[in-house]
Amino acid sequence: MNIPEDLKYTEEHEWVRVLDGNRVEVGITDFAQAELSDIVYVELPEAGREVRRGEAVATLEAVKTVAEVYSPLSGRVVEVNTALEEAPERINQDPYGEGWIFRMEITHPEELENLLTPEQYRKIVENA
Repeated sequence: MNIPEDLKYTEEHEWVRVLDGNRVEVGITDFAQAELSDIVYVELPEAGREVRRGEAVATLEAVKTVAEVYSPLSGRVVEVNTALEEAPERINQDPYGEGWIFRMEITHPEELENLLTPEQYRKIVENA
């Protein structure tokens, strides 16, 4: 199970990469993409959308199920990975790279402290 040490995580299996200042990149973890299996469709959030921590912002459709992606932080979506519309399988192939889902500008940086460390997230998936 790939759990990069330079990211933060949520119990809902999203990851967060701090890019610079208040900008972050969000995707789903290797564990989540493996559980979903073959992702065939992605409904992305709209750029400019204001979101609150815990709000459903994107939908992933796999061969056998549908899953929501929740915003790990409060802020505004500033960019979405439109390449996923044509190639949603990028999430399965490279969840921490080409498979990122959206980038946002966070409004409450202190919320980063509520995210899980790699070690905390590892314990969650080991008990799943």
